[in-house]
Amino acid sequence: MKMQRRQPNVNLIVSAASCFGLLVGSWIAPAAADEPVAASAFGTQLTRIDLDDYRGRRWQLEDFQSDSILVVAFLGTECPLAKLYAVRLQSMHDELSGAGVRIIGVMSNRHDSLLDIGSFAQRQNLTFPIVKDAGGRLADQLAATRTPEVFVFDAKRRLHYRGRVDDQYGIGYVRDEPRRHDLRAALDELIAGEPVSVPRAEAVGCIIGRKKTVHSDASVTYGGQVAAILNRHCVECHREGEIAPFALTDYEEVVGWADMIAEVVRDQRMPPWHADPAHGHFANARLMSDEEKQLLYDWAEAGAPAGDLSDLPVPPAKVAGWQLPREPDLVFNVSPEPFEVPAEGAVRYQYFRADPKLDRDVWIEAAELKPGNRSVVHHILAFAVPKGQRRGLDGARGFLVGYVPGARVEPWPAGHAKRIPAGSELIFQVHYTPIGTVAIDQSELGICIKEDATVTHEIVTTSAVQPRFAIPPGKADHPVAASSPKFPAGAKLLSMSPHMHVRGKSFEYTIESSGERVLSIPQYDFNWQTTYVLEQPLPLKEGDRMLCRATFDNSAANLNNPDPTDTVTWGDQTWDEMMIGYYHLSVPRDGEASGPTAAELRRAAVQRAVRLATFDRIDRDKDGKLTKAQTPRNLHKVFEELDADGDGVLTRQEAETK
Repeated sequence: MKMQRRQPNVNLIVSAASCFGLLVGSWIAPAAADEPVAASAFGTQLTRIDLDDYRGRRWQLEDFQSDSILVVAFLGTECPLAKLYAVRLQSMHDELSGAGVRIIGVMSNRHDSLLDIGSFAQRQNLTFPIVKDAGGRLADQLAATRTPEVFVFDAKRRLHYRGRVDDQYGIGYVRDEPRRHDLRAALDELIAGEPVSVPRAEAVGCIIGRKKTVHSDASVTYGGQVAAILNRHCVECHREGEIAPFALTDYEEVVGWADMIAEVVRDQRMPPWHADPAHGHFANARLMSDEEKQLLYDWAEAGAPAGDLSDLPVPPAKVAGWQLPREPDLVFNVSPEPFEVPAEGAVRYQYFRADPKLDRDVWIEAAELKPGNRSVVHHILAFAVPKGQRRGLDGARGFLVGYVPGARVEPWPAGHAKRIPAGSELIFQVHYTPIGTVAIDQSELGICIKEDATVTHEIVTTSAVQPRFAIPPGKADHPVAASSPKFPAGAKLLSMSPHMHVRGKSFEYTIESSGERVLSIPQYDFNWQTTYVLEQPLPLKEGDRMLCRATFDNSAANLNNPDPTDTVTWGDQTWDEMMIGYYHLSVPRDGEASGPTAAELRRAAVQRAVRLATFDRIDRDKDGKLTKAQTPRNLHKVFEELDADGDGVLTRQEAETK
């Protein structure tokens, strides 16, 4: 029996389209020689539809004879893009039906049952016909490859357009708005009696899961090797109730995704891991061996044979409820009330506050941000700040706990804990992503408290942050650098969490004194903001620094780019940018080592942030330099302390490195 399916996160599995195939077969006939065609290879004629919907009604081509334009849209019940675009297709159907436009949704995936299709139609509130293409006959005749993929026919059922609905969603990117509304443009042109100006636009989405011929002599099978590979690398997320858009725990489900699995593994989009293996060794590395990859390719090529299903490997244990080592001592709602995420459109970052009412410092043994609706929560960051204070640059220095897709609560070393100072207020930053239907979320923060006497080391989250940058329009490789506060005595590096937005291109961390590169992300992906956990904590030299270097792509070639004509500066929203190299230190508690303590490190980070913010406010010409005459009189003493070379000119670097 199939597991009930859940709403997906669109960013998890979107895919490139294959090449255009010629339209042949008994349901498609060439147009008469004297009839015009919209473009080369177009103008072919649809002669037959004979398919049943999920209610049992049979739909034939004659049922659409009064419609001057027919849109055949291939969809899938679990494909993230199909979910989003089904809503858009419904809007077009409602708006243009009076102009003679009719839409029919076609489900050709072998693993989409009539029950699944009915649930999909009801959940997406679809009123146009949704039919099951058993055996993929119509998909084969139209050479359809992806969901969603649309085909537009005129009153004589000649093909005038094929491809995507628009260009808002693609491989690893989601734009706030489409740059080109391809389907709508084609429909408007046909309604106006004009030829379609762009008759072909590559479709992007999930590969249609066709029934394939199974090689009888195949040595790789689901039961023999594939189930075990999926258990090791995929099932943690691809199971019921987790973040992935579909489950990979049952052969009847997996077989329909065989080609898609091979594609995303070959393209290195899955498993999601972006660290260059030449720099650093990580405990949470998501790496699939070349042998495992080849087994998946061979299995898909062989028609995805089942093999022996009587003794399948047991999937990894599923965490029920909290991932914490025990039930949390404190639980806080992230939002005071359930938050409604719209079906479509851009959702600004949401900020919520909670007062934990702490009259003493609290040590955290473990903490977890648990999404209420994983399908729409892109990430959550929780900050502890003095009550009533806005989360400013000091908040960018470090966060309390974070959640991103695929996050797992990793145990901290024995005796380690994080601290929430007395009187702190919690601020939550939440990024939601629409999924094609209205969704409700109310996430939670759970905290396990550790006794003060048992804490030997404090975990401090700080960063190398650079808020002062301006990425020029069209620049494809714009560098931005930052340095961290000085390392305290006895500190060890535990992990790193680079953070940029959709123009982020690459990121690297380097230890200043040695030049050792401890993390390199050659291709940064905003959709996967991973924390990279070192296999072994790295001892750091007191007074040393972390240097971070990022590059940004503000060109039109960056498909994520909301506006390549804009000069981009620091800001919270995804159309702005950030450059933060978060990292997480183990620091001995006060009195257990010489040099700066963890508390002093935090104070130094805040003071540094305030210095830089003050410098930037005074530096009105933005040349990175201040004279004493430019500086307010009440800050002259501070000016003299920071002017390290005594030349009467204070540079931003001098203000930053004190």
